Amino acid sequence: MRFPPRITRIGASAAVLSALLIGGTVTATPAAAAVGSICYSDLPSQAYDTLELIEQGGPYPYDQDGTVFQNREGILPSQSSGYYHEYTVKTPGSSTRGARRIVTGEKNQEDYYTADHYESFDLVNYGC
Repeated sequence: MRFPPRITRIGASAAVLSALLIGGTVTATPAAAAVGSICYSDLPSQAYDTLELIEQGGPYPYDQDGTVFQNREGILPSQSSGYYHEYTVKTPGSSTRGARRIVTGEKNQEDYYTADHYESFDLVNYGC
């Protein structure tokens, strides 16, 4: 049986549960509240290709892939500079990079998908 890439990744819900169990607090910021969720199985097929390339460490089809994502939109949880990196999810028929991306987080190794060039993000849920 082949498991999807990053099947052991810790999702946001696990981080919340962990904080609650050890007595920490979890505060929702407007930006964090804007992040949705998407099942791994609901991603477009090209996203699987991108996640596989990330797991392999490249090579990537675009020079911008693997660069630091600045989170200027403030939609993803606030982190220090260099925490997030972005990768292109190819769009069939597009002559450019298109709008679809995977943005990864380093510390918790989370993966976010955006189909609208950073206007919204969905945390990839590998458990559904």
